[in-house]
Amino acid sequence: MIRKLLLPLITLLTSLLFVSRLISLQLINSSYKSLSDNNAVIESEIFPERGYIYDRNNKLLVSNQPVYNLVAIPENISKFDTLQFAKIVNISKSELKNKLNAAKEFSMKLPFVIVDQISKEENAIIQEKIWKFRGFYLQKKSLREYPNPIASNVLGYVSEVNKNDMRKDSYYSLGELIGRQGIESYYENLLRGVKGKKFFQKDRFNRIIGSYEKGVYDVPYKGAENLILTLDLELQQYGEKLLKNKRGSIVAIEPETGEVLSLVSAPSYDPNLLVGRMRSRNYRTLASDSISKPLFDRGLQAQYAPGSPFKTLNALIALQEGVINSNTTYRCNHGHFYAKGMFMDCHCNNGTYNNLSSGLIRSCNTYFANIYRKIIDESGDGVTEGINIWRNHLLSFGLGNYLGYDLPVGKKGFIPDASYYDYWYKEGGWKSATTISNAIGQGEILTTPIQIANFTATIANRGFFIKPHFLKSASNGDFEKIHEKKTTTIDSIHFETVIDGMHKVVEIGTAKVAQIPGIKVCGKTGTIENFMKIDGVKTQLTDHSMFIAFAPKENPKIALVVFIENGYWGARWAAPIASLLIEKYLNGEVKRKWLENRMLNGTLLAEYEKPFSGKPFLINE
Repeated sequence: MIRKLLLPLITLLTSLLFVSRLISLQLINSSYKSLSDNNAVIESEIFPERGYIYDRNNKLLVSNQPVYNLVAIPENISKFDTLQFAKIVNISKSELKNKLNAAKEFSMKLPFVIVDQISKEENAIIQEKIWKFRGFYLQKKSLREYPNPIASNVLGYVSEVNKNDMRKDSYYSLGELIGRQGIESYYENLLRGVKGKKFFQKDRFNRIIGSYEKGVYDVPYKGAENLILTLDLELQQYGEKLLKNKRGSIVAIEPETGEVLSLVSAPSYDPNLLVGRMRSRNYRTLASDSISKPLFDRGLQAQYAPGSPFKTLNALIALQEGVINSNTTYRCNHGHFYAKGMFMDCHCNNGTYNNLSSGLIRSCNTYFANIYRKIIDESGDGVTEGINIWRNHLLSFGLGNYLGYDLPVGKKGFIPDASYYDYWYKEGGWKSATTISNAIGQGEILTTPIQIANFTATIANRGFFIKPHFLKSASNGDFEKIHEKKTTTIDSIHFETVIDGMHKVVEIGTAKVAQIPGIKVCGKTGTIENFMKIDGVKTQLTDHSMFIAFAPKENPKIALVVFIENGYWGARWAAPIASLLIEKYLNGEVKRKWLENRMLNGTLLAEYEKPFSGKPFLINE
């Protein structure tokens, strides 16, 4: 009996499987349905509007404007009047033919962008006539818009994906936008959202007559994130105005949180230049400027010797290692002989005695050369161990490596160790005097402005820092917060001595121009030697001007570095600009209009033209 029923049962089950599969193919599976009905159904990707970007006070930095792409699916195209169609979409007949050939080479079945970034006005004209041309349709997109054209180096830009992008990430298809550089790149996955799909029914005239099957096969999109950055719009705007006609950078950090308040790189560019059909041409113009380098972020990518601000770190290391105390004194005679026949200049008068505080106030090279030698010679068992101890202290301040901030570009900088000098001088062939330039922030040391701003914030915090970062929050909180705390190898007790010295630098020392009524500012000036090759010859140019500062002295709210290329001494350009930024941020306005006008109207363009003039020139005038 069972054997008689077995065969009919198997036949019935097999039939049911075939029927269910047929139902799936014909009624349920949208991909098969689309293929079978491709003459009557059009599939369109639905792009979520790219996320908006705001400053820390919810002021708009980046928004969107609607545009349209003309898209073609080659296998759906019927014979048509190319000249007429070219006129409708406002391109040449030859350009249209080239685009269609490219589309066929790419894929006969996949959509290909024929004309991109069509305006709302152009779209209205094309929409009236496109029904006559089978295989073409309009796809709504959006372009970035910058109501406040600032911080281009931070924000980055977007552009269409290429084949390499699509190979790396199958999510993208031709004609889509992707973040390039800056926040747009680093937070691409948040800003793009997740695209959806919508299916439309066409009539026999190729006109869309409505949603296909009442939208049952549509795939909804996931909205993009809106981002709130740590930047302060007004501070960023002010910094960019102050660096007009100058080259350099400003990096300002909120010490307690590690939030970057401002990152200025000059010269810069209007981010709206990299939007629209002229984007490629404008980008090539910017990229080809090898002198001003507007696409080069000087705050993150430029590497400089830190100069005299580095003396604050050598002071802290010497205190930590116990090779000096705050009262340790050295005599300066316009400099000193650090080795036989080797003299290091200093601007202190003959017979000047300096302890740690007055050494900072006067920025005495002699004082810091002597304490550096004590660090190297006495903190370990020989110079090899001594310089490695020195280096490890510096690494704890975030120097010599990437800081881990949330932007895709940067440089590590460089802090030499014993192996470096062993390579160049052979093991045992060097001593502390060989590396004496490290004492005053010159020599082999390289730092980026954001690293300098970070160690300034670390001093302000009395020995710790939070990784600098640019994202404050996202609209639904769907991001990894960067609040990693790093503690230095220097005991907190040693920082007050250095901080007191930095305060006196502003009150009675080399940076009196940085005084702000009612605000206790701590700072340190820097003058950095500057060289470039001219016709293959290493040539000295006017020194760079640098200033680090934080304020108020107690419970600091802002720490920053200002670096002005070819600005000569630190108090000439960098210190005044830094003090104006502090005043603006803490008080909301600047009352020292005489200083503000001098900085806003000042220019260094003539200084930058000197090396390219072909004529003899003076430096440090």
